[in-house]
Amino acid sequence: MTTTTVTTAAAAATAGNGNGNGNGNGNATIAATGITAATDASAGAAHVQKPGWFTVQVLNRGVAWLTRRGFSVWGSRVLAVRGRKSGEWRRTPVNLLTLEGERYLVAPRGHVQWTHNMRAAGGGELHVGKRVEVFTATEIADDDKPAVLRAYLKRWKAEVGVFFGGVGPDSTDEELRAIAPKHPVFRVHTTDGE
Repeated sequence: MTTTTVTTAAAAATAGNGNGNGNGNGNATIAATGITAATDASAGAAHVQKPGWFTVQVLNRGVAWLTRRGFSVWGSRVLAVRGRKSGEWRRTPVNLLTLEGERYLVAPRGHVQWTHNMRAAGGGELHVGKRVEVFTATEIADDDKPAVLRAYLKRWKAEVGVFFGGVGPDSTDEELRAIAPKHPVFRVHTTDGE
């Protein structure tokens, strides 16, 4: 297990209406972010489960539409994170898990684009309606994931359980630890003290 710290070279800045395109009211959000990533190079790094057409075109769009209008669906947020190559804001609906006072983002589909962007950017924004939380993130080690994965599956198994290879909330810690390298988990630290 290797732990590395990645810090952005400069603060991320965006001016605009919160959608990252710079054509809004001119308010600027500036956040210098850093991230600590725990990685196990031998397992799971290439694991990605691409969503099907229905998920992309119907489910994700529907949840994102509701969330953008201020309706959180079982903890849903729209995650905005800067692209690691383009620097452009990228958005995707996510489920924000709260467990024992800590907040987590779990990648049920594996090492997808938002996880790579999160590691590079060091954090991002969580949106519900007009409310925006700027945050930094710490990726947690595989050995620390079982309790988080169990809680995530307990809450959202009907939605995402198929991506966990038959492992569920009632699985043993060993079974959860075995799939942990395939599912990045980030602890969210909001800049407003949450």
